[in-house]
Amino acid sequence: MASVHAIPSVEEEFVFTAGAKTKLMIGGGIGLAMVLIGAFLLANGSGHEAAEVAHGAAEHGGEAAAHGGSWMTRIWANIWVNAVYFTGISVIGMFFMSYNYLAEAGWSAVFKRVPEAMPAFLPVTFVIMLVTFFFGGHDIFHWTHEGLYDIGNDLYDPIINGKKGWLNTPFFLIRMVVYFVGWYMLWRVLRNLSLEEDRIGGTENYFKSIRYATAFLVFFGVTSSTSAWDFVMSIDTHWFSTMFGWYTLASWHVSGLAVITLTVVTLREMGYLRAVNNSHLRDLGKFVFAFSIFWTYVWFAQFLLIYYANLPEEGIYYRERFSGFGGIYQAPFFINLFLNFFFPFLVLMTRDSKMTHSILKVGCWSVLIGHYFDFYTNIMPGTVGASGGFGPVEFGFILIFVCAFIWSVSSQLTKANLIPRNHPMLEESLHHDIA
Repeated sequence: MASVHAIPSVEEEFVFTAGAKTKLMIGGGIGLAMVLIGAFLLANGSGHEAAEVAHGAAEHGGEAAAHGGSWMTRIWANIWVNAVYFTGISVIGMFFMSYNYLAEAGWSAVFKRVPEAMPAFLPVTFVIMLVTFFFGGHDIFHWTHEGLYDIGNDLYDPIINGKKGWLNTPFFLIRMVVYFVGWYMLWRVLRNLSLEEDRIGGTENYFKSIRYATAFLVFFGVTSSTSAWDFVMSIDTHWFSTMFGWYTLASWHVSGLAVITLTVVTLREMGYLRAVNNSHLRDLGKFVFAFSIFWTYVWFAQFLLIYYANLPEEGIYYRERFSGFGGIYQAPFFINLFLNFFFPFLVLMTRDSKMTHSILKVGCWSVLIGHYFDFYTNIMPGTVGASGGFGPVEFGFILIFVCAFIWSVSSQLTKANLIPRNHPMLEESLHHDIA
């Protein structure tokens, strides 16, 4: 147990090796090649694709058929899916740090550099989402078309017109800037305080961190929901759910926890974080296990209320994913449920599984793949409709974003001692024992 073993040195410097960089560049290059091949195949199959979209439009109507369906729409939609997904994972690093600061929790101090490194990727996804909105916003967001708000226009939509106070391009862009700048700047403050604490010690920076972490939690408590409305729910402009903010936060949160756990396990296997013990791993496993159940609870609560009410304007959202567009989203929809609940629930249920590297990795990868499908099924039906699918474009973009995210986190880990040597709770963390 941790309390009876000698504590390893806390002096650890992470090395982002040239070999690791080469592998990530090769991975990114393969991803780019897959995207280019996939785009070529989609562009040359546009006739068949147009027929599929027309079939989907005739059978289902709705916003996906009205505003999307081209091969270029599929490119923009894939970029958006990945950017939203990795934005959530990145900001959850800050979320995890903040609620641990507010709780004055000591157990996580020994590995806090891992979640601390994750928000560094936010500027990348911000730029990507901004560019995507400017160049592909009309393909992704039906509400961006001006004719919807002109009473004399054939495209006039009274429902969407009633939402124009919130869904208009200037206000949308302002909100996006507020989200990313707020999240990133608060992270920079906490990061700088953490580095300064490493340098001079004491508790002054720690108590400042608690105050800024509290401010972030208040800010994120609002913006986690409003950003979910903007980035995902507004794609299906006619549909809304009062639970969607919680639902998206739950999805982001468990994905971020899975990334933290996977990173800690990987670093241990590389010979780093020797002070992380089985109790730390078990607690991380508990977090992933518990919040996979929480996500399922929110998913089922949202689904059950809509199913039970049986209102067409609400039920269409699930009908499109169950049987719409030729049933192409049915498999991802149920894979999402299996990978995000049933599999991790069974795999991580036992006590010992939560501290076994191989089982933790399997459970966390299940959650990460499952929640990619979660965002895929939330975004793709409302953007590309019947033109959706899985091919080189989808796999290529996933590979590009994964490699870029790993590069960002790895670079941040090199900029400070891997264990915060002067954290006031470090001694408690080093002796963390829940046997």
